[in-house]
Amino acid sequence: MEQFLRTIQTIIPTPIFTWAQPTYHRILALAGALIYRFPSRHITVIGVTGTKGKSSTVELINAFLEEAGHKTALSSTIHFKIDKEYIDNMYKMSMPGRMVVQRLLRRAVNAGCTHIVMEITSQGYLQYRNKYIDLDTVVFTNIAPEHIDSHGSYDAYLKAKLEIVKEIEKSKKPHKTIVINRDDKESSKFLEIKCDERRLFGIEDALPYTLKKEGFDMTFQGEAMSSHLSGVFNIYNVLAAANAALAHSITKEQIRSALSKFTGIRGRVEKIDVGQDFTVIVDYAHTTDSLEKLYQVFENSRIIAVLGGTGGGRDNWKRKEMGRIADTYSESIILTNEDPYDEDPEQIVKDVAQGITSQTPVIIMDRRAAIREAISQARTGDVILITGKGTDPYIMGPKGTKEPWDDARVAREELIAQITGHTTE
Repeated sequence: MEQFLRTIQTIIPTPIFTWAQPTYHRILALAGALIYRFPSRHITVIGVTGTKGKSSTVELINAFLEEAGHKTALSSTIHFKIDKEYIDNMYKMSMPGRMVVQRLLRRAVNAGCTHIVMEITSQGYLQYRNKYIDLDTVVFTNIAPEHIDSHGSYDAYLKAKLEIVKEIEKSKKPHKTIVINRDDKESSKFLEIKCDERRLFGIEDALPYTLKKEGFDMTFQGEAMSSHLSGVFNIYNVLAAANAALAHSITKEQIRSALSKFTGIRGRVEKIDVGQDFTVIVDYAHTTDSLEKLYQVFENSRIIAVLGGTGGGRDNWKRKEMGRIADTYSESIILTNEDPYDEDPEQIVKDVAQGITSQTPVIIMDRRAAIREAISQARTGDVILITGKGTDPYIMGPKGTKEPWDDARVAREELIAQITGHTTE
């Protein structure tokens, strides 16, 4: 069905198709729900939306549910899961197409899963990928300027996030819950959405908390908890996930136990360790705020930054700002290729370089060579931060070309090559 509709898309003139896109996407969404028999009605669905922290929050909620003995499924930027089966997300979309989502929901139901936790994105909203999914709970993590080019303005982007959460008002589920970050500047708008239960969270709920070199201690509703995760941003993710878990009868003791076992997420402050005497971190940080918060975690160390800046054709405004942030926190900056799409990758790097004024960045367009250079510069105790891609499986080039890629794998290979003296070229 989806392939048939895509064939029609190539036949219809672009102006007509653009005008008809909302109808096209809605039909495709309805077709998926019909073909797979509205599977979301037969499983508890927890949706997570926001600019940052979605993948981490999804993984944490899943861990809390599993600790309580539930059979779970999940859908995230990183991977899909049905019970014990994990499948890498190779779609380059945090929320994949309508048929994929509905098929995943049906497979989860057929496998006997009781809960599914899924990222719901503003890009997905534009293409109706979230339609015909009945939500039990929706979590709002935060909002910051992102995807402005595709939405047209920040206000349009905010409206998309609000509409995602408002979908819970249409849900046929018997008890509907919204979990909201009350510290976010836009939280009051989300508080206006109707639901049966509303749970708010903020950093005060974690007091007293202590940030450590590797992890943090915090308090949640009188329960002392410890985590292997890093940074205040991950405290927010834990609070979001814990509140969602409480809404589904998970106990604080189960949350505490699961959190203590939770060692991290691929591509999210992921430590690459082959025995070297310096730290190598791979992280998805692709917004100005997330990049700065990542650097702040390691600001007491000498930071070597491997930075792409942004993908081609979108969010040009943030390139110079990301360069400025790297300049503020890093002693050495290596600018490199990320996802240029149809834009000149060297121009993207030049845009980022405009924000760097206190030092001269090294420009190495080959991303592997850039990572290799960072490793060659590192001294004992240094921190190399490789940002922008996380678990993204491809470097996206012109005319739809894509190069298979994995920052963590490449970093590990280059570290081993340095230790053994063998070249990867």
